[in-house]
Amino acid sequence: MKIVPVIKCSDLARSIAFYTRTLDFELADPSDTGPVIEVIHGDAELQLSTMSGDGMFGCAVNVWVDDVDALFQNYLARGLDTSDRAGSPIHQGPINQTWGTREFYVTDPDGNTLRFRQPIQ
Repeated sequence: MKIVPVIKCSDLARSIAFYTRTLDFELADPSDTGPVIEVIHGDAELQLSTMSGDGMFGCAVNVWVDDVDALFQNYLARGLDTSDRAGSPIHQGPINQTWGTREFYVTDPDGNTLRFRQPIQ
């Protein structure tokens, strides 16, 4: 079984740019023009959708990774701007959560949040 989250977006080109240029995803099919586009990163897959019946803005997706600290630094180097979330420590860098994970959050231009996490060792 495989589950692929659908992320609602208002501007497909802007979302594709954010997910591919900042978060290292790639287009699954570069010739696809939408209204639903699949982006991949290793085994991870998301669908970016402008379809009216697909979800709501502001969803959250948990993304399990091997090294949240290195990934956060990579995203900053690729242009991730955290200034609009200055009051949210978890958007500013990885933190240890009381439930046993180290996490940071990235919120896309439509308010959808990817929660990058790894178990605390």
